[in-house]
Amino acid sequence: MKITIINGPNLNLLGKREVDIYGTQTFESYFENLKSSFPIVDLEYYQSNIEGEIIDKIHAVGFSNDGIIFNGGALTHTSLAIYDAINAVATPVVEVHISNIHGREDFREKSITGRACKGIISGLGLHGYHLALQYFTKDS
Repeated sequence: MKITIINGPNLNLLGKREVDIYGTQTFESYFENLKSSFPIVDLEYYQSNIEGEIIDKIHAVGFSNDGIIFNGGALTHTSLAIYDAINAVATPVVEVHISNIHGREDFREKSITGRACKGIISGLGLHGYHLALQYFTKDS
């Protein structure tokens, strides 16, 4: 089973930025925990601050992977292009947000990209990625 985690803008700063919201753990260290928790999964991690690169990655894995876990960061709320990319591929996508997007600023409450996803996990911290992996591996 092959699953790719795609993180968007500013998520490369996890562990450093707004630790009151996002915590102190880097995604790279959390990713190592995910890999050891799901040894049956060929797990790949990709992060970019550039919308077009995220779209290219969705296209690249969107017809061959068993799943995509997507955290678009702020692009979640603005990107019709990423919404279209998710709609265009065959691979199911689960959207994950570390913070509760409905408990923050009004402009963060709407997920444009989420409408194209199988589901959304929001507000459970980094554990949301673990839950998304559980969803994809439930029949394995």
